[in-house]
Amino acid sequence: MKPAKHIRLRSGRTIGEGHPCFIVAEVGNNHQGDIALARQMVEEAARAGADAVKFQKRDNAALLTADGLKAPYTGPNSFGPTYGEHRNALELSMDEMAELKALSESLGLVFFASAWDMNSLEAMHTLDPELIKICSADLVNIPYLRRCGEMGTPLILSTGMSSYDQMDRAIAELRHYHDNIVVLHCNSSYPCPEDQICLPVMHAVRDRYGLPTGYSGHERGIAPTLGAVALGAVMIERHFTLDKTMRGTDHQVSLEPADLAMLVRMTREIESAMSGQAKAVFPGEASAAMKLRKSIVAARDLPAGTVITAADITVKSPGTGLTPDNWDDVIGNTLTDAVRMDDQIVPELLAVPVNGAA
Repeated sequence: MKPAKHIRLRSGRTIGEGHPCFIVAEVGNNHQGDIALARQMVEEAARAGADAVKFQKRDNAALLTADGLKAPYTGPNSFGPTYGEHRNALELSMDEMAELKALSESLGLVFFASAWDMNSLEAMHTLDPELIKICSADLVNIPYLRRCGEMGTPLILSTGMSSYDQMDRAIAELRHYHDNIVVLHCNSSYPCPEDQICLPVMHAVRDRYGLPTGYSGHERGIAPTLGAVALGAVMIERHFTLDKTMRGTDHQVSLEPADLAMLVRMTREIESAMSGQAKAVFPGEASAAMKLRKSIVAARDLPAGTVITAADITVKSPGTGLTPDNWDDVIGNTLTDAVRMDDQIVPELLAVPVNGAA
């Protein structure tokens, strides 16, 4: 199967090399289980200029063992005394997911989610999303990967916590079905120390699989994400929140609306800066050169017939005359007319032609 260099979405956006970086605001469960807050987050993501919003969906009875559901969970970020109650408190219903999808698409955003269990995957599939996100935790979940592939929807695969052997297996499984896969380089530490991000791995992943490759970041700031953009990430994904001080473990590695807007703006600036491939002197530079560079001028009053020596000339701004790189052609040349101190030595004044005017 020929590797996909880009993926065309139903809504018209294209993810891949040569196209604008696809920017995903990862809402996750930062909506705190509150549909009103979730709506506001979608609206703020659209206002910031994101391309997509991503949510998470869990059927906790299908995801967790009975013991896992009953496990005590009483820390400062808890929404319930047991882990099951905590997770249930953060869930949105499928009707609410459908509402958020409609809202997102009305605002020009792509809506999708990572489903953390097979039941949730099937439920999200009923909404006919443009993308399916496979979280790092499920990269080694073979039956889940196969079901994702069977659905035929373009896939995003995060690769945190994974070795190349595990990634090889996962991508091979998915490629049995199709090649519309974006691979995201990722470190699943929350927050991730900068020296563990290893951005160059993104290039190694792209070369290894020949698939569109991007970056899912869990750092506190935005500099590493912008570095990924400069290195050619076709997609970046960052957690998003309305307030980093809210209760919950993801908020500390999330971007607030102003941060997200800055990331979007800087991403587009980087893309523009990376668009030129050839060295050129642009019109603005040419006008600057005339002002800032220097011309060869007379160092003192010189009569006609002077055979010019180094003592007769100097260089001064503006750079509208013969540039100093013609110095050797002017030395030894003969003036055909008199010049005053600071007059430019222009080609018409020289007995031997010099073609070096600015």
